[in-house]
Amino acid sequence: MSTDAEIALSSNSWAFVEAKKLVDRYAKAAPEKGYVLFETGYGPSGLPHIGTFGEVARTSMVRHAFSILSDIPTRLIAFSDDMDGLRKVPDNVPNHDLLAANLNKPLTQVPDPFGTHNSFGEHNNARLQAFLDQFGFDYEFRSSTECYKSGMFDESLMLVLKNYDAIINVILPTLGPERRATYSPFLPICPRTGIVLQVPIVKRDETAGTVTYEDPDTDEDVTVPVTGGHCKLQWKVDWAMRWHALDVDYEMAGKDLIDSVTLSSKIIRIMGKQPPEGFNYELFLDQEGKKISKSKGNGITIEEWLKYASPESLSLYMYQNPKKAKRLHFDVIPKAVDEYFSFLEKFPEQEAKQQYANPVWHIHGGHPPSEGLPITFGILLNLAAVVNAHEPSVLWGFISRYVEGATPVTNPELDKLVGYAIAYYHDFVKPTKQYRLPTAKERKALEELVVALKGLPDGAEAADIQNEVFRVGNENHFDNLRDWFKALYETLLGQSQGPRMGSFIALYGVQETIALIERVLDGEDLGAE
Repeated sequence: MSTDAEIALSSNSWAFVEAKKLVDRYAKAAPEKGYVLFETGYGPSGLPHIGTFGEVARTSMVRHAFSILSDIPTRLIAFSDDMDGLRKVPDNVPNHDLLAANLNKPLTQVPDPFGTHNSFGEHNNARLQAFLDQFGFDYEFRSSTECYKSGMFDESLMLVLKNYDAIINVILPTLGPERRATYSPFLPICPRTGIVLQVPIVKRDETAGTVTYEDPDTDEDVTVPVTGGHCKLQWKVDWAMRWHALDVDYEMAGKDLIDSVTLSSKIIRIMGKQPPEGFNYELFLDQEGKKISKSKGNGITIEEWLKYASPESLSLYMYQNPKKAKRLHFDVIPKAVDEYFSFLEKFPEQEAKQQYANPVWHIHGGHPPSEGLPITFGILLNLAAVVNAHEPSVLWGFISRYVEGATPVTNPELDKLVGYAIAYYHDFVKPTKQYRLPTAKERKALEELVVALKGLPDGAEAADIQNEVFRVGNENHFDNLRDWFKALYETLLGQSQGPRMGSFIALYGVQETIALIERVLDGEDLGAE
């Protein structure tokens, strides 16, 4: 084992902890197929959302961690369960009547409400692949419809038929009495209507590989093969069958699927194989603390996040605390951006073990970029607020004075951040700003701060400015200095939270800050601009 692998084995990064499961799984010998297979699943009943991206991102991180620990090749499949029947019309798509007229048909047989693809399933599959490609993921796409119809699943489907009784005995105890009476793992695709039927199976023939059901409309017995795409499996059985057919070694899933993982694991053992390794991550929540949903569209979309922040910041958000439920709303973006650059700045000075635990190692596949940023996203947001910036050139006028030699050309990452800051400011900060006039105590402190700032030498460092701000707050007897800084934020910036004032003043300019404070002392309403 290489030195890097030995160091990585001792890492407490969750990605390495997961990768070690696969190292142990194949400690004696590599898999017969010659590679370790990672899988992620996607149900294309609605548009892809960030939760979908998160599963692929996290799985890719485990896959890369495994590549440090083992020489066994790996592959990643992004699987779309597009043969599922459309059970309801999603809220966030057009042409609801078109979809309503095709309920319960396989998603790849439902017309595309957007009019761009042959089916709704194909449209959503294309959306999935587009954003995975946008982030540069190394994956292979698989369509459930293609796997069923091509015969790829036939051998495993016949195993399900052979082990029919043992499999339903795993599922039946989890069902209510009414559902238990009609349950079958096989869902025939009606040759007459194209609908995925949930009907009792009245006869099965293991030799012929067929099942027979009673047509709910005609009362006639209909016999169909279980192979070749004539039947779809109930999804818990389908999941196990897919693991078996593809020989999946690793798949993670949301906390809401823990019971399903348990059942599918029992079923694949009945079929003669070991279930994949994996773990259950917590769910993303919307602003109200509710689970985000593809059909409701109540979370942030990929496009929305990328309007306000970098792809790397999104990957960081996915890496951190995967077993902790997190709100996925617009207000998490600024913190994610600044934390990403903070981790990036620390990386070169860290020892190898610390680097393996640093999120940027996992985000960038072990090779994070070297360019850091001299200014935080939070400070740029506040600068944009003070000057009401509409164009990057306005902010660059301050930045180039603060950072010697900085230009959009020499600092492209900073230039991107400037654009993100302006967009975020106008959409989320500006509409919520509320200025207030200072109290008598605060007014006296602000007057003294002006005197202190005027006494600073030209080119004063941010740390020296910060010390003066602290000194004025202490000398004016703010028992909790947070109250002093909150007063600065609310009177000068129109918000209850804000940046490190020394850094902000150094960027905005000492003279400009003095002028801003004097406008407040003169009773001017800064919110009236």
